[in-house]
Amino acid sequence: MSHIQTMLPALPPPPEALKRYTLSRLVGRALLGVWLAASVGIFLFVVESWSPEKFTKYGPSFISGLGVTLTLVGISIVLGGILSLPLAFGRMTRIKWISWIAYAYVYFFRGTPLITQLFLVYYGLGSFRPYLEAAGLWSLFKDAWFCALFTFTLNTAAYQAEILRGAIQSVPRGQHEGAAALGLPKSVAFFKIILPQAMIVALRPYGNEIILMIKGSAIVAIVTVFDLMGETRRAFSRTYDFQMYLWAAVLYLVMVEMLRNLWAWIEMRLTRHLKR
Repeated sequence: MSHIQTMLPALPPPPEALKRYTLSRLVGRALLGVWLAASVGIFLFVVESWSPEKFTKYGPSFISGLGVTLTLVGISIVLGGILSLPLAFGRMTRIKWISWIAYAYVYFFRGTPLITQLFLVYYGLGSFRPYLEAAGLWSLFKDAWFCALFTFTLNTAAYQAEILRGAIQSVPRGQHEGAAALGLPKSVAFFKIILPQAMIVALRPYGNEIILMIKGSAIVAIVTVFDLMGETRRAFSRTYDFQMYLWAAVLYLVMVEMLRNLWAWIEMRLTRHLKR
């Protein structure tokens, strides 16, 4: 009976399913066509209205703003990574008051918009100027760049702490027990056995966090930091040419794509032993 069934031709799909499938394909192709037509139109417009004078005049400013963006994001990611380690331990500890403090920190910085946090630091700390001057910190916090760095560090530390905590908890319990059976101290077992395995798990989320920070860094232009978006706004205010924003979009896209490929290469190198 089964042999006879395999020789029978397959029944055609019901007319309703065929109609739905065809309609979805038509809509998808229509949207793709509109997107391609818009892309080609924008490209032709940029080529036709290309101004070498504007590129020569504002190109160096864009490169300078790009450097500010990379510096700001790079330093905040490193400092946030350092701060995330005690935060992750605080989230995992059994001491309740430490766990609650770490939880409140992560909850606040992950639950509120980054731009709100930046305004709280940039505008709010001015209310505490006498205390900051007494502590010798006002010279730092009156600078918009440092306020942005401080805010970005606190924000990314909360996200990195959760990434690290999840990665550490994903390491099998047997790894901890095996290290204890060998008589290794807990600190040695953590840094030599647990953390390396956790970092492989956390590698891709870390890459996503850096990409989000690069794209989110554009908000610092609102507080007079002349990063890539700040230089773009200044160039647009002088030319009223929306190509300036297209240039900025291309530079952001290049940064993200280069980081994505670099992260894929690092992940492939670090996990090559798992593929054998």
